[in-house]
Amino acid sequence: MRLSPLFLGMGLLIASGFTMASEGCESPTTQLEMTECSAQAYEAADTELNESYQVLVSQMKGNAPALEKLRSAQRAWIGFRDAECTFESSAVEGGSAQPMVRNGCLEKVTAARTERLQEYANCEEGDLSCSR
Repeated sequence: MRLSPLFLGMGLLIASGFTMASEGCESPTTQLEMTECSAQAYEAADTELNESYQVLVSQMKGNAPALEKLRSAQRAWIGFRDAECTFESSAVEGGSAQPMVRNGCLEKVTAARTERLQEYANCEEGDLSCSR
């Protein structure tokens, strides 16, 4: 497949925009920048969550019943996360700040879940809540 110079140029422009956005996240000044930065922060939190989840899953390979319960809990948590952040951002629903508020909530709730998954993965022997 041959890419036209126009599409190649557009791709470079978009990629440079993401780089510029992440560099400007120390002190974003426009709503667009704040929204982009909040999206990047959520994406980073989600990446960390997925890595932590995979570590825990790999530790639980020999415990099929507990692994299924973890998967069920994670699916339920995703539903909670989405409902929670829809609610939290509803005060600015339809406004330009809604995506930023939602992303901030997603980041916060995701970071809390990541911390919990890491606690499960690093539980001490003798911890009765340790399922791995």
